[in-house]
Amino acid sequence: MSKRSIDREESEQDRIVSARTTEGSGPNQFTDDVDMADDQFSGDEDSDEEIIELDDEEDIELDGDEDKLTEMSLEKAENIMKKDEETSGKPGQELYLPHMSRPLGPDEVLEADPTVYDMLHNVNMPWPCLTLDIIPDNLGSERRNYPQSLLMTTATQASRKKENELMVLSLAQLNKTLVKDNDDDDEEDEDNEDNDSDPIIENENIPLRDTTNRLKVSPFANTNQEVLAATMSENGEVYIYDLAPQSKAFSTPGYQIPKAAKKPIHTIKNHGNVEGYAVDWSPLVKSGSLLTGDCSGLIYHTQRHTSKWVTDKTPFSVGNNKSIEDIQWSTTENTVFATAGCDGFVRIWDTRSKKHQPALSVKASNTDVNVISWSSKLGYLLASGDDNGSWGVWDLRQFSPDNINNVQPVAQYDFHKGAITSISFNPLDESIIAVASEDNTVTLWDLSVEADDEEIKQQAAETKELEQIPPQLLFVHWQKDVKDVKWHKQIPGCLVSTGTDGLNVWKTISV
Repeated sequence: MSKRSIDREESEQDRIVSARTTEGSGPNQFTDDVDMADDQFSGDEDSDEEIIELDDEEDIELDGDEDKLTEMSLEKAENIMKKDEETSGKPGQELYLPHMSRPLGPDEVLEADPTVYDMLHNVNMPWPCLTLDIIPDNLGSERRNYPQSLLMTTATQASRKKENELMVLSLAQLNKTLVKDNDDDDEEDEDNEDNDSDPIIENENIPLRDTTNRLKVSPFANTNQEVLAATMSENGEVYIYDLAPQSKAFSTPGYQIPKAAKKPIHTIKNHGNVEGYAVDWSPLVKSGSLLTGDCSGLIYHTQRHTSKWVTDKTPFSVGNNKSIEDIQWSTTENTVFATAGCDGFVRIWDTRSKKHQPALSVKASNTDVNVISWSSKLGYLLASGDDNGSWGVWDLRQFSPDNINNVQPVAQYDFHKGAITSISFNPLDESIIAVASEDNTVTLWDLSVEADDEEIKQQAAETKELEQIPPQLLFVHWQKDVKDVKWHKQIPGCLVSTGTDGLNVWKTISV
């Protein structure tokens, strides 16, 4: 759909896959560099130093009276500083939120503050990518030491359909963001030299015939066995790939990927030529259970029986011809799933329903509900984000036939100024949520923060701009036209996001 696509003419880049380690500044691929401090942005206005000089018309007789000259110079300097303060609102740094503050001037940029990132890398892509997912690896869980490595997959939105690709990426030597002070000892600089190597990026590509709207990797993916990935294409077809050969090629020198591995192991054609954005693998059915929803409101269920994939011919539908924007399987019940749609409803379904109708429907928004996320830690929490930039969290224990018209989200925020394009619970922390928006930001939120905390009240009183910021907001990450964001389950706090400036791999000091 148009709200999810990226303007190709504005976003075409050099067709090179590359990365750069952040050292003392943000990635050089940023159109605007972000300068962030904890849960907010701070921007420095770059301006040339004003030269203070005396008017030539004034004849000043020094006669050894240098104090008079100094006094006049200081007075003029104070007047200039006073004018600067009046135009900027206050002296020094100003709190800058990209989607709320004044637009940047022609000579102003945002720079990433390396002190608020544990890790920040940018990967240039040959074309913009609307979607991505993380591939589980065999390097272990709870990985906190640097350098880091990860496997992931994404798919392109090329200017020509035949140039699209499904890309499997191996990112290694992802070093910690280095913050150097001028007062550092030489010994410390020498110690950091070993950690200052460039990232290593390898890629294996699979040719596609069209743009991929949404991509999901099976939660049971294993690089030693099978890596199932499903892609929803603009042409209406859903492709299921096994990316295990591509993943194996990164760790096995000399390994040749079979030609058959570059073709889908199964194609779902039940959607006809109707494209879609909703796809999800069941986290409870290991053999493979896939749901796909399209723009005409039809949802198909595909399962694997032995080695054969079978799609139920009867779709799930409410019959309103409204697009299904997102699908999420329940994390606790293997027959239950939720959908978000352009009709503004969040619906709960059961695959055992003979009528293929929803069990419960809740009006979640007056506009399109674009994305949802089911908590893997607390199975009764479901987050949703809509086209107005509003997002909230629902307690599914309140969903009942008797109460269905009175259900309200347990938390709701209107902070973003653009449509919500991605939302995701942190798989390792039930209270942390990542939210991506068309206002060019990814925000991190901590729902465990209490609004009446005395420290928060004091900070808001001291800084006027903080009055507009919910206390639950942890961090704001800037990325142009960000479309998707995913947590890495094996690297605590690590996220990967995609936008027109490529892929961002980042970890903040806040999570």
